[in-house]
Amino acid sequence: MNDDTRTAIFTRLRAENPEPTTELDFGTPFELLIAVVLSAQATDVSVNEATARLFPAARTPAAMVELGPDRLKSFIRTIGLFNTKAENILKTCRILLDEHGGEVPRRREALEALPGVGRKTANVVLNTAFGEPTIAVDTHIFRVCNRTGIAPGRTPRQVEDGLLRSVPDDFKRGAHHWLILHGRYVCTARKPRCGACVIADLCEFEEKTEHG
Repeated sequence: MNDDTRTAIFTRLRAENPEPTTELDFGTPFELLIAVVLSAQATDVSVNEATARLFPAARTPAAMVELGPDRLKSFIRTIGLFNTKAENILKTCRILLDEHGGEVPRRREALEALPGVGRKTANVVLNTAFGEPTIAVDTHIFRVCNRTGIAPGRTPRQVEDGLLRSVPDDFKRGAHHWLILHGRYVCTARKPRCGACVIADLCEFEEKTEHG
């Protein structure tokens, strides 16, 4: 796929959704961080249901620590791996308090040093909370980039590096959101909705469906 085609793809995705953002509910960088940690192997819908109860009770690292493990687990037990996630969240909150003045750091290295925070989570926080041109690659984006030819790769990191090299600068900040939403609702895993896809004629996927 050449640069002109990529530009055309992102131009169309932007026209459909000029101000893309996450579907996770949050009000502060801290709330976003907690929501993204909870979202691993869970749906955004299930996370939003849990955080709608959790955040009114604890909107800061100090308040989260004060909840303690049992109360925290009572808010998030509907989410997969909630025991491990609760442990990581409390450890993270203590680090934020001890090392970062209770604030979420804006540096990748500091974010990735937090328990339960890997490269993908750090990318989401840097992009969505702080406006950095990072591109987190989840299963949806990995599939879309390989299927369409936008940025093929064998691993999420290869896809991420390919996107950072090839996505025009004007689109980098929104690319993560456009691609994840496209994968979630149009370029789905089992039955891609090629008949309803605004970039179908630019896509290199050979087994296009009529499904709309």
